[in-house]
Amino acid sequence: MSTEFVTYRKFYQEDQAKALADILQENSIEYMIAEDRESLDSLYGDKQFSRQFYVKIQQKDFGHADKVLATLSREQINSVDKDHYLFNFTNEELFEILAKPDEWNEFDYQLAQEILKQRKVEINEDVIQLLKKQRVQELAKPEDQGKTWIYAGYIFAFLGGLLGIFIGWHLSSFRKTLPNGERIYAFGKEDRAHGWRILLIGIVMFLVSLYIRLAMRDY
Repeated sequence: MSTEFVTYRKFYQEDQAKALADILQENSIEYMIAEDRESLDSLYGDKQFSRQFYVKIQQKDFGHADKVLATLSREQINSVDKDHYLFNFTNEELFEILAKPDEWNEFDYQLAQEILKQRKVEINEDVIQLLKKQRVQELAKPEDQGKTWIYAGYIFAFLGGLLGIFIGWHLSSFRKTLPNGERIYAFGKEDRAHGWRILLIGIVMFLVSLYIRLAMRDY
């Protein structure tokens, strides 16, 4: 059975992705780097802003990688400049970082905890784990965009376009990676069922329209 690598961190600059890759390699964590470009990047002229670099590891290594980065960040905190922007954050803003660690780098996450401790705000491991659990549960909820995709999918599917087929595939099969490495379907069961129907309709209508075009050409 082939090894599956899932996205651990996403970057917009290649050197940041390579820096993380070096850390993973030093700690014997297998990884791969994938590059992606937004499909509409050519419309904006500067393609640099549309490039994304995904550092992927195996799901079983997420916990190990988290511990490695946390250890390095705690070591860096000892020499942090007091002019760092997080020192200007309110306690509520710092708790927001703790509540959404996937939106921040590991250093900022660890520094937010340290600043709260310096302000005599009690932060214990139970609170940290509870916030992480709540964040995973929040991200695990089905995407709200499902209904929009469904309406558009049926329209394009009946028109016989490839876009309808793509939307059907996206709704039925697209998965997202949670901060703990778990891979789940992005859309709910009902939306995925619509996706399979859209996909089937799109394929049938595409083949029908292709047959008609070919028949008319021969005629």
